[in-house]
Amino acid sequence: MRVHNDQNSIMETKMNRRNLLGTLAAITTTGIAETVVGKQRVATSAFGQSVGAATNVSRTGPRNLITDVAGLLVGQSDDAKVKTGVTVIVPDKAAVAACDVRGGGPATRETDALSAENLVQEVDGIVFSGGSVYGMGAADGIAAWMGARGLGFAMRATPGIPPSPILPTACLYDLANGGDKTWGEEPPYRRLGIKALEAASVDFALGTAGAGYGANSGGVKGGIGSASAVSGDGITVGAIVAVNSLGSAIVPGGKQFWAAPLELNEEFGGLGTNGLMAGPEDYGRAMRPRANTTLACIATDVTLTRVEAQRIAIMAQDGLARALRPAHSPFDGDVVFAISTAQREANGDTPRAVLVTRLGALAADVLARAIARAIYEATALADSDVPAWRDL
Repeated sequence: MRVHNDQNSIMETKMNRRNLLGTLAAITTTGIAETVVGKQRVATSAFGQSVGAATNVSRTGPRNLITDVAGLLVGQSDDAKVKTGVTVIVPDKAAVAACDVRGGGPATRETDALSAENLVQEVDGIVFSGGSVYGMGAADGIAAWMGARGLGFAMRATPGIPPSPILPTACLYDLANGGDKTWGEEPPYRRLGIKALEAASVDFALGTAGAGYGANSGGVKGGIGSASAVSGDGITVGAIVAVNSLGSAIVPGGKQFWAAPLELNEEFGGLGTNGLMAGPEDYGRAMRPRANTTLACIATDVTLTRVEAQRIAIMAQDGLARALRPAHSPFDGDVVFAISTAQREANGDTPRAVLVTRLGALAADVLARAIARAIYEATALADSDVPAWRDL
């Protein structure tokens, strides 16, 4: 009898795998697959180009910002004298998050806390800052502000013991951009972190702002970019990015963006895709090694597990490769976070692996668009020899 039960279990496992693989295989140009679940046939919406054509999967949210994801705010602050700034992404409640690091020179804090095997499963915010290692102080200020107001992780509330806000942080290198960095023992980032948090809103500036204020990218001015997409069934995916990359977002010899095939509504100039090509080692404008890093956060309103968010962060890294050339160099500290505000549940008929694949693909495209928008919206800093895209 035991052998019979084990055989049934093995057969059931094999059938479950076959059902999942059958679902994936049945996603054809029709955009609809019919899946057998138990003894019932269920119509399953597919994902991809054909579905996008049928259901307008690639429309932007109303702001075309990461804050189109319900339950999310963004705050920014910057210092024109120092030529630096801070950006903070704040969920309205502690949220599941994950992180994927691909660059060779990351400057991060509390990213280990995002590992699936660790105690704390949710974050109170994500912090981006200029200032390299000094920028870590932005999270100090934000943590102090939140803790004083009872926000953060605690095993149990205890009078006189503040909670511990969980604030994974990543910083970019803008120390050599000509700003006044003679701050001695008092870098400005704690102050800038608090100021950014207090400015949190659904609306925020792109280009030369926040953590991207002092950023440069592939020989032109970098900055903050953001974009969003809403699927045909109402799922929202958004991205925010601070672009300070070694690689260029611009095709050599002109002003077109590598992300042009993904552009929506002429959000970065509508220059099209004609002539989108370059030689194997033609990277365009002069690059500046050791002054680099691209920091990004992907968000969705769909409830996710930590492991699912991790896979989406990994897939979203492809957005950097679609928008920047080269990407993930030894000099970059490229980091992508993923966060779920858990405002909605996905269709229960869709296998979770299919859902994650779909969200990861959307995330990569949205991130590529956000990178191009950062460069497109940026303005050159005073007394700088680095031009903005609009000045080329």
